[in-house]
Amino acid sequence: MRVSKSCAKCLYDKQAHLSQDEVYLEEVRNIINNRKEKDTAPYLVYRFNQAYEKIYGKGISYKEIKKKYNDLVLSMETVLRKEIQASNDPIQTAFLFARLGNYIDFGAMNEIDDQKFLALFQEVKMSKKDKEVMTSFLEQCKKAKTFLLITDNCGEIVLDKLFLEELKKCFPQLKITVLVRGGEILNDATREDAEYVGLDKIAVIEDSANKVAGTIYDMLPKRIQDLMDHSDVILSKGQGNFESLSYQGRHIFYSFLCKCDLFIERFDVPVLSGMFVEENKPC
Repeated sequence: MRVSKSCAKCLYDKQAHLSQDEVYLEEVRNIINNRKEKDTAPYLVYRFNQAYEKIYGKGISYKEIKKKYNDLVLSMETVLRKEIQASNDPIQTAFLFARLGNYIDFGAMNEIDDQKFLALFQEVKMSKKDKEVMTSFLEQCKKAKTFLLITDNCGEIVLDKLFLEELKKCFPQLKITVLVRGGEILNDATREDAEYVGLDKIAVIEDSANKVAGTIYDMLPKRIQDLMDHSDVILSKGQGNFESLSYQGRHIFYSFLCKCDLFIERFDVPVLSGMFVEENKPC
């Protein structure tokens, strides 16, 4: 997704929320005003982070925030696993829980309401469109040998783990790989975070080798490009991954909550609506 005028304003406002330093904000304006047509929001945020580190010597640390939300959802893990296993459709329930985890996004929102996050688990439901995409997703997993999950945020990755547990039960032939960020950026999950929550116990962990809050194919090392090119099924989590991967001709399933005006308008849904999108479905 390209950066519209309204999206550019939102990106600037978020940086102004982080810092009132005019030197830094001038760098941000220059990056926005000189963006190329193909640049996406995650790439611009990557450029902002480079400018921030150049001026201040290091980026803003989200380590405490990441641990807080990993620990919060880990504390819920046993109860949620029981709910999943007791449900009429465990893999569907696990998928919905994992999608709710996308609420924990310090890139799209300035602050997270913990009570709102917890309340979302009382509103779990799958739309008619979701069910159609889920049918296609399961059909393709049944035929697949390799599965790639492209993760997004901390906290959310605990719920991703529960989903992958159910996926593995349904399709034990799948070799599952999880792709995380290659460095600290916002509250996005890294290899360290994935291992902390136990994702490495059920999947192979790979990282993008860069600090981008998205997945920009041209910036990935060749081994990760090959992984994307040859995975039978790909599930990509979060808005940033959708912005950086969509409309490029790849067959990818996307799961996220619509948390900003760009996505709300793009999909014509209320705020925090869950989306399950299949792009370029094979014939």
